Amino acid sequence: MDRVAKTVVGILAGGGTLPREIADVLHAAGQDPVIVGLEGEVRSRDFAGHDFTLVNWGRIGQLIRTFKSKGVTDLVIVGSVTRPDLRAIRTDLGFWTNLPRIYRIIKAGGDDSVLRRVVGFFEGHGFRVRGPAEVAPVLVIGAGAYGRVDLSEAARADFEIGRSVVGQLAPFDVGQAVVVAGGEVLAIEGAEGTDAMLKRVAARRGGARGGVLVKWPKPGQELRVDMPAIGVNTIAGIVAAGLDGIAVQAGATLAAQRGDMLDAADAAGVFIAGMDAGAVERVTKTALPDDGAIGLALLDALAPQVQSRGVVVVRRHVLAVEAGEGLADLVGRAAGRRQWGKSKKRRGALAVRALGDLDQAVITAAADAGYERIVAGADAPGIAERARAAGLAVEVGGRDA
Repeated sequence: MDRVAKTVVGILAGGGTLPREIADVLHAAGQDPVIVGLEGEVRSRDFAGHDFTLVNWGRIGQLIRTFKSKGVTDLVIVGSVTRPDLRAIRTDLGFWTNLPRIYRIIKAGGDDSVLRRVVGFFEGHGFRVRGPAEVAPVLVIGAGAYGRVDLSEAARADFEIGRSVVGQLAPFDVGQAVVVAGGEVLAIEGAEGTDAMLKRVAARRGGARGGVLVKWPKPGQELRVDMPAIGVNTIAGIVAAGLDGIAVQAGATLAAQRGDMLDAADAAGVFIAGMDAGAVERVTKTALPDDGAIGLALLDALAPQVQSRGVVVVRRHVLAVEAGEGLADLVGRAAGRRQWGKSKKRRGALAVRALGDLDQAVITAAADAGYERIVAGADAPGIAERARAAGLAVEVGGRDA
């Protein structure tokens, strides 16, 4: 009689509570997961009672050996990560052996592209990559009101706008979250993450109330390794921003610290709504030649619903999208977002609708942030000269200005 191979689940753990919560769900079901945590993202004491190993980003060989030596067959990749400075990691032989694959991952561009290659990397080493929803379905938000409060008709209308905007963003691999109030898009999530976006909204609104956070997977998003998640911090951010609640896709969103999150939402009178996915749009990604072209194309795609004045793109990765906050805020928040590694060479583009939207402070901030160029759809007298004086190349309508 053939022996049935035993399934052993490994967890590659980033930051946040979800890796531990998933480990606990598996343990309660009679499985003992093998956990490898990324140094700088997790602490050993967070996984007390579990089989846990802490590994530096660069110890790829150690990471794979740990899983294989303990018989791991299935791998869950979960938790937040910060793109590291590649010069600061400690490598082993496995890193250098896999360097061509690692290089292709790094050069992939936006998060979606990077994560798909991460999945392919581990599948290439013989692991079956599974999503958190598959191994711990109890953590997934279902359809309907998730707490005691339901969304109003006004909130439902704002939700529909937000979901549509996320769809417009999908080809550009940016944003899982949008804030909409009274039919107006107040913020679009970039590389800064949902919590930082909500802080931005709170500071901008000055005590105004109403509106919805829509946190929604992009069409075609790799949910095995990038399923949207909400938790206690999300509710705190919603309350601080004066929003009425959050709408998420039912069956495609994880709830971290579920009990505490529901208690916080009910106490604050905000809703958590699991919404039907609706018709799934097919996303067609058009190959664009460079960062500037990506930025201008994104501005055009948003134009029917969001009069964004600017986008920052670095190495084909959209870092930030303006939605009424102003270009100075846009450049400031994008400047702090680290790409893989660091470079003294100027990279990236600030794409704007018109050069006339720029003032000297924005030009200086873009130069100080190390961007290579400013691209615009329309010219304005004298602005190109000021930008070039700051060390920035300038393009208008696809041509050097």
